[in-house]
Amino acid sequence: MNTTANGTVLAGAEKEQPHRGGMTRSSVTPNNRFLYQTISAFATLVQYRDAYTSGHQQNVSDLARSIATELGLSRNQIEGVRIAGTLHDIGKIAVPMAILAKAGQLSGEEFNLIKTHSQVGHDILKGVDFPWPVAEAILQHHERPDGSGYPRALEGEAVILEARILGAADTVDAMASHRPYRPAKGIKHALRELDVGAGLHYDHAVVKACRYLFMEKGYKLLNSNATI
Repeated sequence: MNTTANGTVLAGAEKEQPHRGGMTRSSVTPNNRFLYQTISAFATLVQYRDAYTSGHQQNVSDLARSIATELGLSRNQIEGVRIAGTLHDIGKIAVPMAILAKAGQLSGEEFNLIKTHSQVGHDILKGVDFPWPVAEAILQHHERPDGSGYPRALEGEAVILEARILGAADTVDAMASHRPYRPAKGIKHALRELDVGAGLHYDHAVVKACRYLFMEKGYKLLNSNATI
């Protein structure tokens, strides 16, 4: 099922895609090896500070890559989505661990501090010469089509497709996985959240592709015991 963001079926998507959690063998060349080493270093930095965020980024990266593949995006776009997913929460290194790991409800001030992570992530990565809009996708991954997101309250297609994909994948893993303040809600609950928010909080085609992956293709999150 290959569709564009508005639901149009695509034909002839490139067949060689990055494997789960990694790159195609041909994508690692002397010209880009340093770039991928830099990406790995950033991801390791997050892992050392917060194992939960590290696992979450891996899950979001793989699910976002799979959604992008299902939408029929080019191999290059798919790789860009995967990389953005790998680093999408890097800005949380600026948020105190006491807030990230808090078991109770966050105060308004604490939540506003967490909301800075997309801007911080963008600011960390904007100077890296990625061949994809990684920093912008990270900045926008909490924007929503109806303008209710942050940090810029963008609407509709002002939110780039990469960010719309990340936003859905981020929601699914966050809801399906255990969080410090609540138990896991499961995949069905997460997919229901996407369905209810389709067209408002989430892109219609992205929601359709995500549901298809789980319900028809048996997709499973990489680092999770979550089931349908």
